[in-house]
Amino acid sequence: CSALPCCMHTSTEMARSWSLLLPFALALVASASHAAIVEHTFNVGNLSISQLCQPDRIITGVNGQLPGPTIRASEGDTVVVHLVNESPYGMTIHWHGIFQRGSQWADGPAMVTQCPVQPGGNYTYRFNVTGQEGTLWWHAHFSFLRATVYGALIILPRGGAEAYPFTKPDKEEIVMFGEWWNANVFDLQQMALLTGIPAGPADAYTINGKPGDLYNCSAPNQTHMFEARKNETYLLRIINAALNTPLFFKVANHTFTVVAADACYTTPYKTGVVVVGPGQTVDALMVADATAGRYYMAASPYDSGIPSGPPFSKTVATAVLEYAGGANTTSPPALPQLPGFNDTNTAHRFLSNLTALVLPGKPTVPLAVDTRMFVTVGMGVADCQPEQTLCNRSRTMFASSMNNASFVPPRSTSMLEAHYSNLTAGVYTRDFPDQPPILFDYTADASNNATMQYTTKSTKVRTLRYNETVEMVLQNTRLIAKESHPMHLHGFNFFVLAQGFGNYNQTTAAPQFNLVNPQERNTVLVPTGGWAVIRFVADNPGMWYMHCHFEAHLDLGLGMVFEVQDGPTLDTSLPPPPKDLPQC
Repeated sequence: CSALPCCMHTSTEMARSWSLLLPFALALVASASHAAIVEHTFNVGNLSISQLCQPDRIITGVNGQLPGPTIRASEGDTVVVHLVNESPYGMTIHWHGIFQRGSQWADGPAMVTQCPVQPGGNYTYRFNVTGQEGTLWWHAHFSFLRATVYGALIILPRGGAEAYPFTKPDKEEIVMFGEWWNANVFDLQQMALLTGIPAGPADAYTINGKPGDLYNCSAPNQTHMFEARKNETYLLRIINAALNTPLFFKVANHTFTVVAADACYTTPYKTGVVVVGPGQTVDALMVADATAGRYYMAASPYDSGIPSGPPFSKTVATAVLEYAGGANTTSPPALPQLPGFNDTNTAHRFLSNLTALVLPGKPTVPLAVDTRMFVTVGMGVADCQPEQTLCNRSRTMFASSMNNASFVPPRSTSMLEAHYSNLTAGVYTRDFPDQPPILFDYTADASNNATMQYTTKSTKVRTLRYNETVEMVLQNTRLIAKESHPMHLHGFNFFVLAQGFGNYNQTTAAPQFNLVNPQERNTVLVPTGGWAVIRFVADNPGMWYMHCHFEAHLDLGLGMVFEVQDGPTLDTSLPPPPKDLPQC
């Protein structure tokens, strides 16, 4: 349709049609190819934990675990998670990397697709994992609560491990990174909002919830242990759940073969170091071919800020890889030689060298482009907002933006509800720009002045026709500091056609586009002081958040939303909301 309102859901007949068809559709999905229903209950509440000289610290966790429970499903299964919020905070869960086709209401970002589940409330998330395989994860998408509310989401091929497009491993291990604060993370985020001053750095990095024994006061039970058998092959499912820090990962005396990233298979890539930004996942094979002994698995921060980014912890999280039999358990583990904290060359080499493993029947990069966008991403400043009661109103505060629009989520109605009912006034506007308002020397020091840094708060979306192909240049800026931002798109994977440093130049960059086997991801680390070009097809109706996966930057406004219109048929249209959708 050519007029926007006719693409919105205003008809009770449409809702009635969906309600009649939905039970049949779910039954069809559940029966197809022996697909199963994978069901979990997530009880979110207080968890007492002792860590880093902090006895009996109370955090928010799921089912009394840190990380939370792992969800394991097979391609084509339906996942059902009953969220019971026994915490004192509002709560939503985002299923990071899940497309949510036909289950858009289950995506999870607070005030984008749903209102938070209030304390004492509950909500059931239902979604299908057809057409996806590999390592994803889930996390809270409200406040800083994903610091402790997170877990792995593993999707196996329909044929099990025998169906991997690489050598079947002897065993699989989840290696999940996080960040740990001794302070209450909700209080940290609230103070940052009230003052306009970002929260300080984490006190530690963690592997599977534990910091390792290189930290002060770290007890033996605060180091995760992996057991290996000589010459066996292990599939490491590596997930970066940290709030604000990209990480280098190495295992002393061992190497990796990367076979997937963000649940998309890659051409096998041999490397001694893995780099993962917040939100990203990497699947890597590791052969236990070292001398039998004990070895540190180590995660260290990658600080991309130029001339200097926010403060960060210059510490290292460790786990121990111990060979079964023949290992001297009294000798200290060998520590790998880690890259320097600011080793951008190593980070870029890894992140830019991955390519897709092209398989029959899998999506390939679209060659025709309908919409081209050039979007600056970076830091800036803005005026204190009325609700920031502790903000110093004699000066501006930190902000972040995309194309100089600093995103503020709505307060009373979720954007998806406003879209569905076509009652968008006062919720969001359809004027997110395809270009920055001013063309300038994006990465030059001279551009970093008060005028260029200034931005304003808004809730802007970019409306896309169903099935429209979008090419987006993500350009980092020098404003405040150059930094590598992990940009995550909900509801879609995208192809990373090219990336580089400095100001993007279409003439020189376009001939370098990989249109044959570009890596496919849901989160890309835009090079510090550089750019990345992504391309995707908007074939999923709904409201889809695109944002920096640094939690501090997201709170400061580094995000926007794509509004994707309905397609021509019922199954390419947004279904009605579930009856138990939380209300604000």
